[in-house]
Formats: sequence, C-alpha cells, structure tokens
Amino acid sequence: MSRQLNMDTVQQNFWKEEFLRQKMLRCEWHRKYGSMVKAKQKAKAAARLPLKLPTLYPKTPLSPPPAPKAVRSRAPSPAPGAPIQSEMYPVPPATRALLYEGISHDLQGRYHYLNTRKLDMPEMRYLFPVTTNFTYGWQLGPPVKQELVSCKMCRIESFFRKNGAFALLDPRDLAL
Repeated sequence: MSRQLNMDTVQQNFWKEEFLRQKMLRCEWHRKYGSMVKAKQKAKAAARLPLKLPTLYPKTPLSPPPAPKAVRSRAPSPAPGAPIQSEMYPVPPATRALLYEGISHDLQGRYHYLNTRKLDMPEMRYLFPVTTNFTYGWQLGPPVKQELVSCKMCRIESFFRKNGAFALLDPRDLAL
C-alpha cells in the first residue's frame, strides 16, 4: 500500500528553495566560522595529549670509591652510579614468591599477590607520589574502622531531608 503525498508543483518548489537556502546558510557559516572551529579543535586536541613528566630518582647516599683492581676483567660491568628506572620500591621476596604459587582462578598466584600488595600503604610501595591523586592517600596512616549506628531508623532520619526535596532547607538539615 502506498502513501498519498499531497505534493503539487508549488509545494515541491517551496521545499526545493528551502533546502537550497539552508544549504547556502550552512556554506556561509562554514566559510565564516570554520577556521575558528578548527583552531579550537586543534587546541583541545593539544590539551588532551599526555603530559610527560620527568622521572625523579631516589637520593642514594654517596659511597666511597672502590679500590682499584690490579687486573682488569674483559667482561663489561654495569655503571656503578646507574639510577633506578622505577618509581616503586622493590617487592619483598616473600611477596614476590606469591606470584608463583598456584593460579588466579583458585585465588592464588597473581590474585593473591595483588591483594597482598594492595594492603601495603602507598608510601611503602612508591618512592614518591606518581600522580596528583596519590596526594590524597599519601601518609594517611592505617585505615580506621568506623562503627555504624545500629539503629536503622537513626541512619534513615539523619540521611534524608525531613521537608521534601524542593522545600526550603531547614537549619537542622544543613551540615555544620
């Protein structure tokens, strides 16, 4: 079944002119403001690029220079003052051994290692705060368990507003 289109030549010409007018308006707008939009898009893209921060190395105490050897070995030795390339402290051997015991599916292996590692405070795992979000949890100390009020109605009455969502606030509802 086909639809009846009540279109005559006058209406067709109207829609044709309307379409062409809108097309010309879009072209005119693009010609006038297109360069500004592209510049803003480039600026936003440049702002989204990740910021490369320099790596900070831990300060190591100066050690006395080693005594010179009489016979030089042919094997190259690593540089004595080579900086550590990690921002984390080395993992204790007992914790590292958890990686190789069992599989994660049985809550062992990597799963148990990561859960054990998670229990350490950030300042015990990292040399310095790596990101700005680290500063929120840095040197907070051990977590303190808070006791909940045992009365369910006490929690409900203290959480919800007493006079509705859109009513004026009661001074008792405001946090101090």
